[in-house]
Amino acid sequence: MGETWTTANIPDQRGRVAVVTGANTGLGYETAKALAERGASVVLAVRDVEKGARAAAGMPGDVTVQGLDLTSLDSVRTAAAALRSRFDRIDLLINNAGVMYTPKRTTRDGFELQFGTNHLGHFALTGLLLDLMLPVPGSRVVTVSSTGHRIRAAIHFDDLHFERSYGRAAAYGQSKLANLMFTYELQRRLAPYGTTVAVAAHPGMSSTELARNTPAALRLPLTWLAPLITQTPPMGALPTLRAATDPAVLGGQYYGPGGRREVKGHPRLVTSSPQSYEVAVQQRLWAVSEDLTGVRFPVRSRQHPAAEARTR
Repeated sequence: MGETWTTANIPDQRGRVAVVTGANTGLGYETAKALAERGASVVLAVRDVEKGARAAAGMPGDVTVQGLDLTSLDSVRTAAAALRSRFDRIDLLINNAGVMYTPKRTTRDGFELQFGTNHLGHFALTGLLLDLMLPVPGSRVVTVSSTGHRIRAAIHFDDLHFERSYGRAAAYGQSKLANLMFTYELQRRLAPYGTTVAVAAHPGMSSTELARNTPAALRLPLTWLAPLITQTPPMGALPTLRAATDPAVLGGQYYGPGGRREVKGHPRLVTSSPQSYEVAVQQRLWAVSEDLTGVRFPVRSRQHPAAEARTR
């Protein structure tokens, strides 16, 4: 399929159930729509159910809406319970929803908003749904990261919620780095089962509502440069769609645009930052995430010695 992979390469998805978070607009909408067009039964898992219903109305086939607020663990548990009551299997879970560069805020559970939404909410949702995926050959968990995982990024175990000093870019970078570390550790735990895989993707620079919280000092320059450095939501969704549907995809892989610096272009296999592959940090983050969310996964991993210390 080379470097020109498009929605035309998506295999027939009939008989498959796909849950896409944040699917009422932008990349999530385009991802869900493409899967529905190929025959999947698609669930738009969204915070605003009315907007979700309007989005579903613009898609073909079997598309339904499930309320999900990733800033609330109670909402995540309620949504997972509702999905479990409706389906006896899930083929695709696409952790797409996210926030970026928000002012300093916390979730309903007291987590820093970007880390809580982008990582912890999806961590909990995945853990609560995973046993519906493990019996399904070819099932996939796809988590959307960002090139932002390289920018001022680290997992700040001593101040995960930026209570001492807050920086929008640093908080976003931490959350997107966490998305990748979650994917790699999840794949390590899934590998013995041989049925479900965990894959990551990023959209490059796409023109979506996600950038609405960009600081004012950067907004005008980015507006001028946008035609040169961004791509449309349908193009931005392609790495996620390839990670979700390409038969050649392997667990633990990462897909992004194939152009220069992964800003735009057709999707291809890419690599993430060296620190994202640090196993001890991945496993320590996993342990902390279980503690913070109260969600335990039905898959286990042998602990790396440096990951045994759990830090809130």
